[in-house]
Amino acid sequence: MKAIQFTQTGGPDVLALVDLPTPTPKAGEALVRHTAIGINYIDTYHRSGLYPVPLPYVPGNEGAGVVEAVGEGVTVVKPGQRVGYTTHPGSYAEYNTVPADRLVPIPDGLTDQQAAAALLQGMTAQYLAYTTYPIRPGDTVLIHAGAGGVGLLLTQIARQRGARVITTVSTEEKAQLSRQHGADEVILYTQTDFADEIRRLTGGQGVHVVYDSVGQSTFEGSLNSLRPLGAMVSFGNASGAVPPFAPAMLSAKGSLMLTRPKLNDYILTRQALLERAGMVFNWVASGELSLLIQPPYALADAAQAHRDLEGRGTTGKLLLLP
Repeated sequence: MKAIQFTQTGGPDVLALVDLPTPTPKAGEALVRHTAIGINYIDTYHRSGLYPVPLPYVPGNEGAGVVEAVGEGVTVVKPGQRVGYTTHPGSYAEYNTVPADRLVPIPDGLTDQQAAAALLQGMTAQYLAYTTYPIRPGDTVLIHAGAGGVGLLLTQIARQRGARVITTVSTEEKAQLSRQHGADEVILYTQTDFADEIRRLTGGQGVHVVYDSVGQSTFEGSLNSLRPLGAMVSFGNASGAVPPFAPAMLSAKGSLMLTRPKLNDYILTRQALLERAGMVFNWVASGELSLLIQPPYALADAAQAHRDLEGRGTTGKLLLLP
């Protein structure tokens, strides 16, 4: 089978198209033939070495396709069934073996590309808004990278929850896109100090919660954007990892709360996985949640996809097609 693999960490050029044996499902596993593969920012962390992985490594944590075969004892899926998955490595390939209890059936109302685009980012936006900081009607929230994949989905869900949504983006084109997906106010962080603008937009009060996927370059400004007792949700490192800091800073800025969540912990059980995925799939199928999917890349063009993603020139969801 064709797969993308890297044998050393570094820039996008370390990604190479290789031939690997098609895997055989073990007990409890299913073999999935991919029809669409999700690209996520965490893939660049694995490739760069920010999040260490065993080498050689096939990147990717999200895919959709058809069950080709199942291992011993598998009853939750069957050959020929359309399924999606996330938080399991090795998706940048034509095939992958996945624990069967991590597979989510794709409903008839969704395409494989929609499923591959919705699972990781959609469930991330869902748990952020429903569980990490449960948004309440009347809350004011700040979402960084408002035109990115998670940002566009989280904006829509926050509006569904009754929040006033403020986002940050880098260009006017992205600002327009963010507004189209429900943002009440959009800050161009390339032109304005976003923390100062937040104070102006909130009458000096600050926001109830900041959802920050950017990391190093926005961390302090995000804390400065919060009202007393506000919540800082740091869930990404697009600009680099947040450096160590003294927890006393949180009390000095108003007894703030800080958390660094990850999706895996919110879908530990199959029941939790199916509930969150089902909610996202239902929203997409009903039109309550709009997906912005960019023209897909061929599997062989994974390196270019990473360049485009890290260059901040993309919006919405990026996919690979095997």
